[in-house]
Amino acid sequence: MSGIDEIKAERIKKLNILKEKGINPYPSTTKRTHSISEVLNDFDSLSKDEKVLTLTGRVMITRGQGAIMFVDLKDGTGKFQAVFKEDVIPEDTFSLFKDVIDGGDFIEVTGTLFATEKGQQSILVQDWKMLSKSMLPLPDKYHGLQNEDERFRKRYLDLLMNEEIKETFRLKEKFWDVTRSFMKEKGFMEVETPTLEITTGGAEARPFKTHHNDFDMDVYLRISVGELWQKHLMAAGLPKTFEVGKVYRNEGTSPEHLQEFTNMEFYWAYANYKHGMGLVRDLYIEIANQVFGTTEFESRGHKFDLADEWAEIDYTDEIKKQTGVDIHSASENDMKDKLQELGVEYDGENRERLTDTLWKYCRKNIAGPAFLINHPKLVAPLAKARENGNTVEMFQPIIAGSEVGRGYSELNDPVDQKERFEVQQKLLEAGDDEAMMPDWEFVEMLEHGMPPTCGFGFGERLFATLVGKPVRETQLFPLMRPKD
Repeated sequence: MSGIDEIKAERIKKLNILKEKGINPYPSTTKRTHSISEVLNDFDSLSKDEKVLTLTGRVMITRGQGAIMFVDLKDGTGKFQAVFKEDVIPEDTFSLFKDVIDGGDFIEVTGTLFATEKGQQSILVQDWKMLSKSMLPLPDKYHGLQNEDERFRKRYLDLLMNEEIKETFRLKEKFWDVTRSFMKEKGFMEVETPTLEITTGGAEARPFKTHHNDFDMDVYLRISVGELWQKHLMAAGLPKTFEVGKVYRNEGTSPEHLQEFTNMEFYWAYANYKHGMGLVRDLYIEIANQVFGTTEFESRGHKFDLADEWAEIDYTDEIKKQTGVDIHSASENDMKDKLQELGVEYDGENRERLTDTLWKYCRKNIAGPAFLINHPKLVAPLAKARENGNTVEMFQPIIAGSEVGRGYSELNDPVDQKERFEVQQKLLEAGDDEAMMPDWEFVEMLEHGMPPTCGFGFGERLFATLVGKPVRETQLFPLMRPKD
């Protein structure tokens, strides 16, 4: 029998002791009067009149022996010490506690508040009740879960034992709260758009595919937060919209990429990419101040201050500066040779993929904050072209070597859009799984007319960058392979 099996067997014996005494080890009710945080916040007044309180929580640590026991309880709002004294609790109640209690159990304690000789705020227990008997032990309090695979599979234990991890997700909640508040204060209407689509417009990525039984047709999980749908709303006369929602991309995993993540996208009628850049800078600074209390960060080997001036970096010039390649005149073989020389792996051999891979090599060297501008038309099939015809009115915030957003003056010329979709269709037919699926109904909408519009999106990568963690660490339950 393994060590865990022996522990489980011992706890089952304790479970049976409770049952033999007619005690339900998993009751559905509790007489809790206060949360731990309420007691901590109002300890002095609650302890003055020796009022009897009832607290609940998980047993984290037990200490002592003989006539006195000290127990640390956590209820999700805080941690508090319960003191069990043999001369305060009925003898049989105290003995039962010592016989059956283990770390990980959930209990209810009733008593009065007091401070120990060392000043430790505590509750002197007069009675107790089992709320949920645990069968398995908690991780070691000093080391927690060390293996990353176990941490993600047993996130409930990771959060329980590691306050830093828990704080990450409190910050993430605030990150999205601040984002929503900012957008609404600026007059944007929050909307919901479909997550199942016939064509996956709005980004270049490989989608997840499923089948709609009722309609007997294949559909895709969306790869953007309703980009084309929100543009329909621009044509419908809604001037400012945004959505926060899940996005799904059937691609590889990296410190900056996952298959399922949360993004925000906004669309702003009668605005262009320049207006968008100003709004985004203000939004990022607001997030930094409200969520983190600072605009200065150090992440992934870069230091940056979001309150600094945001430089504008030319896409073509930056690649030429760092690699010597002019993406407009270089041949595809020239690009491949340079990538091989740099030791950069690349997927796909068409000009669009090679150009994008060269840029991704360069971006890692930029601390920011900065806006990348003047993207080639080829890598932005939905952005409005500049008068030179080779580049588009697009911008991307660059922070700590990462792209942490993407926006542009939206293409609203139906003829141009149709031609660009046709290029994307040829890429798909040639085997490029990440090329954008054409949406001919979207072209029809443009033929009815859409006002000049700025669109922008960003997501969890920004949060991960600001907290200096891989994006997988900032998801509560990242997807895991099943255990063998």
